[in-house]
Amino acid sequence: MQTKIRGFEMQYDDTGGAPSTSLRMPLVLIHGFPLDRTIWAEQTRGLADAARVIAPDLRGCGGSAMPPDATTMDAYADDVRGLLDALNIQRAIIAGVSMGGYIAFAFYRQSAARVRALILVDTRAGADSPEGKQGRDDNAALARAEGTGAIAERMLPKMLTPQTAATRANVAQDLRALMARQPVEGVAAALIAMRDRPDSTPTLAQISVPTLVIHGAEDQLIPVKESELLRDSIRGARLEIIPHAAHLPNYEQPAAFNRVVKEFLKTRVPSAN
Repeated sequence: MQTKIRGFEMQYDDTGGAPSTSLRMPLVLIHGFPLDRTIWAEQTRGLADAARVIAPDLRGCGGSAMPPDATTMDAYADDVRGLLDALNIQRAIIAGVSMGGYIAFAFYRQSAARVRALILVDTRAGADSPEGKQGRDDNAALARAEGTGAIAERMLPKMLTPQTAATRANVAQDLRALMARQPVEGVAAALIAMRDRPDSTPTLAQISVPTLVIHGAEDQLIPVKESELLRDSIRGARLEIIPHAAHLPNYEQPAAFNRVVKEFLKTRVPSAN
């Protein structure tokens, strides 16, 4: 599906929201870097019986256009809110993996009243270290010089567990292709936005909605201690560790991921609109 928001065309998936299921809770899935909405394919199918699942391509990613204004975490959050407005959705569960989690924090700061619950997947609250900022700059330069295929080759070993890479070649190949097809402009802009994102640690104590934190047990990019910090700092938050998964548990272990999310929706999230 496609709609124009904030002056640019955004593509998105919208499943589980047929008229007969119009009371299902909207669940917005925000992808990470350097990805697009198809990373959520097993969720748009597998969670559609529990929620109205909405998965957008962020600006400059997948099939969404790249608007001329500066790309920041706040801009991404503005775009998500624009999509909700276009779909006439007032409140939603906001879920994000990795960079998508940074956007979820920005969305909450801007529009807490529109957040019914949060799902934070393999993400962190803190800003980049000086070394991390340099790494973003280096990757942006690499993308511009050699294309996003070079970014895919650099990141793939850190996205999946060694076991998955060795025994499920189709999963690794599909993920490499997904990353490699992202537009250079969108990838470079996302890197700069992540480099310059604010520290969201002060936001954690302000979060007052049900929150589920999910982490792949073998994540090499973001250590589990970051998710433990989210659990300990957000009032009432619950942490679930997904075995045999690295940075993308929703992609690598979708059945386990979907089971955890469905249980959260059933037991922790009020169903009333």
